[in-house]
Amino acid sequence: METILEMREVRKSFGGNHVLKGVNFSVHPGEIIGYIGPNGAGKSTTVKIILGMLQQDAGEILLFGRSLLDSGDEYKARIGYVPENAELYETLSAEEYLLFVGRLYGIDEQIVRQKSLSMMRILGIDAAFKNRLSSFSKGMRQKVLIISSLLHNPDILFWDEPLNGLDANSVQIVKEILSELKKDGKTIFYSSHIMDTVEKLSDRIIILNEGMVVADGPFEELQKDADGTLEQLFNQLTGFNEYAELAADFVTAMKGESHYDA
Repeated sequence: METILEMREVRKSFGGNHVLKGVNFSVHPGEIIGYIGPNGAGKSTTVKIILGMLQQDAGEILLFGRSLLDSGDEYKARIGYVPENAELYETLSAEEYLLFVGRLYGIDEQIVRQKSLSMMRILGIDAAFKNRLSSFSKGMRQKVLIISSLLHNPDILFWDEPLNGLDANSVQIVKEILSELKKDGKTIFYSSHIMDTVEKLSDRIIILNEGMVVADGPFEELQKDADGTLEQLFNQLTGFNEYAELAADFVTAMKGESHYDA
């Protein structure tokens, strides 16, 4: 079966810290992949290597059938990216920022204006098209980031916590957008801590823990190894099962009854 992305024994260390310890997986065109793991598991490092922001220490990455090491920068024009914590140019208006992004992709300014305003209108923020980004709420900024990642009609999307800051109605719209993009043949590779969303939207779920893939498959298959929800499976595979005890200790500390020393 054709693959759009393949990771082969990819390793990455920072100093003596081994962040990726031989990551292997393949992604097929048109799949929605939920890429999840605890903080520090290596999710963001994986994506940054694929995007060319970092270089792996060992292993091979194939994207669009070619090794990243032989691809130059041309492949980046086929990628859309929404980072978890993006720094926007706050002195620019939404219009100016999106024109800047469009210019990077070589898109005609009139087309950028038309597409940007149409997408902002659908997301309910078109009235702020000419307003400075510094005046935008967190949710509005997230919508601008989502729009900027789609302006050039990419083939594969890397979205890190794409629902951050969105209200309930906007979350539903973005979920439907993901479904429509899948129907259009786009590949979506996203990370989220909202397990319910990952469980419902993903064709496949890849769980990373301590720099290694510990689960890879449709939720229905992964569920065979653990009863219950994706959250319960995640906790089981990542070894985190102390949340109830920690929550009780937290409330005890709040009441001033903690047995921990200051």
